[in-house]
Amino acid sequence: MDWFTAPGYWLARLIFQRALAGVYLVAFVGAALQFRALIGAHGMLPVPRYVRYVPFRHAPSLFQLRYSDRLFAGCAWGGAALAAALAAGAGDEVPLAAAMAMWAALWVLYLSIVNVGQTWYSFGWESLLLEVGFLAVFLGNARAGPPVLVLWLLRWVLFRVEFGAGLIKLRGDSCWRKLTCLYFHHETQPMAGPLSWFFHHLPKPLHRVECAANHVTQLVVPVLLFTPQPVASYAAGIIIATQLWLVLSGNFAWLNWLTITLAVSAVDFTGIAGPPPAAASRTSPVWFVVLVCAVTALVLFLSRHPVLNMVSRRQVMNRSFDALHLVNTYGAFGSVGRVRMEVVVEGTADRVPRADGDWRAYGFKGKPGDIYRIPRQFAPYHLRLDWLMWFAAISPDYARDWFGPFVERLLAGDRDTLRLLRDNPFPDAPPVHVRALLYRYRFTTWRELRETGAWWHRTLVREYLPPTRLADARASEPE
Repeated sequence: MDWFTAPGYWLARLIFQRALAGVYLVAFVGAALQFRALIGAHGMLPVPRYVRYVPFRHAPSLFQLRYSDRLFAGCAWGGAALAAALAAGAGDEVPLAAAMAMWAALWVLYLSIVNVGQTWYSFGWESLLLEVGFLAVFLGNARAGPPVLVLWLLRWVLFRVEFGAGLIKLRGDSCWRKLTCLYFHHETQPMAGPLSWFFHHLPKPLHRVECAANHVTQLVVPVLLFTPQPVASYAAGIIIATQLWLVLSGNFAWLNWLTITLAVSAVDFTGIAGPPPAAASRTSPVWFVVLVCAVTALVLFLSRHPVLNMVSRRQVMNRSFDALHLVNTYGAFGSVGRVRMEVVVEGTADRVPRADGDWRAYGFKGKPGDIYRIPRQFAPYHLRLDWLMWFAAISPDYARDWFGPFVERLLAGDRDTLRLLRDNPFPDAPPVHVRALLYRYRFTTWRELRETGAWWHRTLVREYLPPTRLADARASEPE
């Protein structure tokens, strides 16, 4: 079946699979290290409470059948171990069916986590990892040639990621059409990186060039993925270069790295990789051909939803149309904030809280707090609490479900919650009161940085949460 396989893409598949396994590894490790405070049995949004009200058909997950923190940790660390094995090439050392089972196990385990993760797992890159991970099950291993149909489906995912993001920008914020969004974006993005301050201070004409280049990369280049080689490879290369630029300018978890991984699958390495191994040219088993054809038909059928969404004037971003996250719609930054707000959480040991009392700020790992601390690079690792704090600063409605429980755990000195933070200003005993203040943050100028050493300048806007004791923390909500 010469039509079914593309032996020349054996190296592209190898790199894709190793890189995808690496992304899975980061995702599982992050889940294992953060889940207890976020969704554990005693977390801010506990899984047991969630599955009591959400039926299996709406959120299929192993944890619908049984949940314990020990079981969750076992699944997360087990997924990490399996991902590490696949990244090391274990999938190529076993029969085709066994390799498919390994990739399927990764997908089931991570699907089980995402579908009970609630707000903490509501990001577009979760669905993207699941969609790409599902297709990876049918990509085969070194004992079979890369299936052409799956390679095209991977390009279809990449097209939707880029083209959907490009459309939502043109339809959304007017600054994208005026080419001025990057006057603000590097400063107001969810989590700045160590180079974001410098990107923000690039000349405005260069920011306009960045915006224009973004439109070309997301609206024109993706179409070229479906053209003959070497044009498709050039298009993939442009996408990879753009994603690396985004990696340097901010922290977007594994979104950029997974997009790069998808782009690699479209690159024809024939000229540098040499002839494919003999195994990559073998005729695929009939059962594998039938299965791949069936999956292709299923994906094409389910693709009607994201296609209709892309052509709609009411296009939405990052939406799953089925509980298995098989085919989704994507997008990013349909609107760009002009002002950066940050919630600063403080505690005091004073029995009677005073505005001028001894308030000490909790330090977060990634989100801005200390104005003298340069932003750090965490991506592809995802700091879920830090990201949700960015949304909380935009509107208290985004934090209504979890901010009260978060404050309650600070007042109780909960160790799992404190592990999510960089600094605990109360190492000996928890505070008596916790409050939250809303500040406006902006990057300092070159002159301010030289004179003060501060990367940020901040101005108090208002009280976000009044001083709260443990007894009433659960009932308190930010104003």
